Amino acid sequence: MKRSIPNFITCLNLFTGCVALYIVFQGNFKQDTSSTSGLINLEFAAYLVFLAAIFDFLDGMVARLLHAYSEIGKQLDSLADMVSFGVLPGAIMFKLMQKALLSDPETSLYQTELLPFTAFIIIIFSALRLAKFNIDARQTTYFIGLPTPANTLFICSLPLVLASDTFHLADYILNYYVLLGLSLLLSYLLIAEIPLFALKFRNLTWKDNSVRFIFLLIAIPLLFVLKFAAIPVLIVLYVLLSLVTKPK
Repeated sequence: MKRSIPNFITCLNLFTGCVALYIVFQGNFKQDTSSTSGLINLEFAAYLVFLAAIFDFLDGMVARLLHAYSEIGKQLDSLADMVSFGVLPGAIMFKLMQKALLSDPETSLYQTELLPFTAFIIIIFSALRLAKFNIDARQTTYFIGLPTPANTLFICSLPLVLASDTFHLADYILNYYVLLGLSLLLSYLLIAEIPLFALKFRNLTWKDNSVRFIFLLIAIPLLFVLKFAAIPVLIVLYVLLSLVTKPK
């Protein structure tokens, strides 16, 4: 019975991702192209992504606590992640690109209909990332390439930043070429041969966890000051700290 508990939590991750996907595609920007409309669905879906990420964290933690590892659990986790942290961020980027193109009076109908599909490159590279992770024996104490949850948090923070737009970033975010550039960069980072530290503490010593402590000490005040706008900044910081420290 206890061996089924982690898999149940993984299924909650999958269910949450499916609900979020449904909500993303309920929003229709074509009915109103004003600068602040149509984002409520993406905002709500982004909150669900955070819930899916919590379930994704809990299933592994519970599996370790209960010693309930299984091959089916490993495969189920990847399949759930493909929906919540693969298909879902691609769908959110698709809608953001659609919104950006519809808000631009110089964009033709042909461009508006076709160009948003470039966002699905995120889905393809997320699948490659997850498949690579499953067969890569090196990724036990650190990651190679940007983890799909980190990629998803970066993308899902964008509609949350737009919802309040405290820092007046809407004109920069709702630009098709900016979004395309982010999609290409994030897709590359997903499969890049770059070692990135994992936020897993084997002990609480500074020597073994200095980069993790530094990251958390920076992250907490940044989240307090910048709120959701801190998330993409922290993902960039995460990559940069990893490049400097070269996790092993």
